[in-house]
Amino acid sequence: MKTLDDLIAEGVSGRHVLVRADLNVPLDGDNITDDGRIRAFLPTARRLTEAGARVVVTAHLGRPKGEPDPKFSLAPAAARLGELLGSEVALAADVVGDSARSVVSALADGGVAMLENIRFDARETSKDAAEREALADDLVSLVGDKAAFVSDGFGVVHRKQASVYDVAAKLPHYAGGLVLAEVEVLRKLTEDTARPYVVVLGGAKVSDKLGVIANLLTKVDRLLIGGGMAYTFLKAQGHEVGNSLLQADQLDQVKGFLAEADKRGVELVLPVDVLAATTFAEDAPFEVVSTDAIPADREGLDIGPKTRELFAAKLADAKTVFWNGPMGVFEFAAFAGGTRAVAQALVDSDAFTVVGGGDSAAAVRQLGLPEDGFSHISTGGGASLEYLEGKELPGVKVLED
Repeated sequence: MKTLDDLIAEGVSGRHVLVRADLNVPLDGDNITDDGRIRAFLPTARRLTEAGARVVVTAHLGRPKGEPDPKFSLAPAAARLGELLGSEVALAADVVGDSARSVVSALADGGVAMLENIRFDARETSKDAAEREALADDLVSLVGDKAAFVSDGFGVVHRKQASVYDVAAKLPHYAGGLVLAEVEVLRKLTEDTARPYVVVLGGAKVSDKLGVIANLLTKVDRLLIGGGMAYTFLKAQGHEVGNSLLQADQLDQVKGFLAEADKRGVELVLPVDVLAATTFAEDAPFEVVSTDAIPADREGLDIGPKTRELFAAKLADAKTVFWNGPMGVFEFAAFAGGTRAVAQALVDSDAFTVVGGGDSAAAVRQLGLPEDGFSHISTGGGASLEYLEGKELPGVKVLED
């Protein structure tokens, strides 16, 4: 695939460059609580502006229902990007309408403009290819057919959407630095991987990770399971889990995973103790209990101290580690210890360590851990998981000529 280096070598001064970025940042009102994705986009944005391109950014935020919704406006993201770039980022009031045309036409060399939330237009996520192509045509008409397209939003490359896939087929297309780096990292996790290869999975639901677990069982040496999804595994082993999160409809599937791990010689490691709370609340009373003695009236909200030590020991000799999903309700200070322990074990490791985006990346920043303590922090949790599941990523495939 062609890269940002190729585009800049070809020359972009005075030329419009349409960039699909991932600026889907968490908000508290109008305040961004984690600007990691915006900062991850900065290198590509700076290289283009320094080369004199007229940069037009498309992105989404949240899940609007195909129409404008003020609470999902990209205004906070545009303001923050402007602060980081040191120059104003003009935000259009619409996606491809009069405001977008005005803002794009006013761009000077080295300037940056942003279109309003691309998902305010229902065609972006349409299952109808003709509808998506119509939006892609409108985007091309904004920037002109001599423009270039740069894909730099790794968090959306697993989606066949107009601003990710269809527009790439209509303009000369290039992989941005972020997408290129993410793909290179994922290839290290799937091709000629240094061993022992250990994967740590957490998060709430087993059902969100069925495909990736099935595929990883054919590739990894050790699989550590924490978070809410661990309780379905514990139940499948015959343990009672009280009021803990449980997906009873996945028990047969999980029993199959346990059998497959045993058959393949994959070490599947589950919690041996948990913090069992009286209710799901930040100030809920809790006690540390063994996973074979969880009281019927309590729910596990974090892995316990023995499990933290166990998981750290299982990570100590790893040469490659992929981590996706928190070990507990890290948003609550009392139940953040397990996630911190796993993250710290990766920081202390000499392995090639990858944090798989989403809540894991947010936890690293929220808990104040050094981002440079990890080999790579992904910006795309869902895209990373689908790649590791063995699925083709449409937004990457379309860049390959």
